[in-house]
Amino acid sequence: MMEMINYQRARQIVENFANRRIVVLGDLMLDEFIWGEVRRISPEAPVPVVEVRRETLNLGGAGNVVSNLRALGARAVPIGIIGADEAAMRIRERFVDVGAETEGLITDPSRPTTRKTRIVAHSQQMVRADREDRSPIDHDIEAMVLNAVRNAMAAADALIISDYDKGLLTPELLADSISAAHDLGKPVCLDPKIKNFSSYREVDLITPNQLEAELASGIEITDHDSLVAAAQAIRRMLTCGNVLITRGEHGMSLLEDNDELTTIPTVAREVYDVTGAGDTVIATLTLGMTSGAGLKDAAVIANHAAGVVVAKIGTATVSIQELLDALTDLKL
Repeated sequence: MMEMINYQRARQIVENFANRRIVVLGDLMLDEFIWGEVRRISPEAPVPVVEVRRETLNLGGAGNVVSNLRALGARAVPIGIIGADEAAMRIRERFVDVGAETEGLITDPSRPTTRKTRIVAHSQQMVRADREDRSPIDHDIEAMVLNAVRNAMAAADALIISDYDKGLLTPELLADSISAAHDLGKPVCLDPKIKNFSSYREVDLITPNQLEAELASGIEITDHDSLVAAAQAIRRMLTCGNVLITRGEHGMSLLEDNDELTTIPTVAREVYDVTGAGDTVIATLTLGMTSGAGLKDAAVIANHAAGVVVAKIGTATVSIQELLDALTDLKL
């Protein structure tokens, strides 16, 4: 049983988030939500008719990591690609609204900005429509993105890589970006997708969910021993420092570079929507690591942050006050 961080120490760490500057490299997207009610079935086809009440636009993908960093008081530098379209303009506007730096937004006019449209009725997602191009970026765009990473890392505390498998993170860009951060002595935390898994070599922390960990390691996680074996296999495969496997209602399990496994039970009381919970975890975890917390303590704080956002509908963030309120159970 791990020794739990106390509330005063957790509060001290969280209040230091404002002093951090984090670079976020990853797939940027616009999350569009259409909210409404269903009162009847369409006479044209056996589908519900959604009476639209309101629409919202949020930063999705790596943009949601940025939103979480800003909500927690940190400075954030998003780096990624957008198209030359209306969705790109909306993304720029949202980054300005949350107070993020925008110098790292690279326009690729050859592809659309990734846009996901979700129709939600009575707190239930009915359908999702995606507009995107998932083909790999070309070498010229790749060079522009890498240059933005190198420029931003000089004054940063850490690099977060947020992979949503939308074509940005080529093997070359991943390797060069990780090296650029490490050359400056900055840690790299990565939220993965299976397609690129073998290219995540030498990151300091990787945060797969249980399914991703099973697919990457080839080991079905059914008990403590198989959990350890899967995490160790990932560490060997990537020569990486630490593995944090998020496991839904089972909380999260951390295998550190000393091969010690710690499982942190979930604190979520109500789960309405897990959309973007991984973004909250990696944002909070990275801030904890760069604010004086050990990995276990940072994971406990991130676990509480995730418990807040899964109780919200849609792409969500956690504020400093919400996180501090959630951490009050550490007083008990």
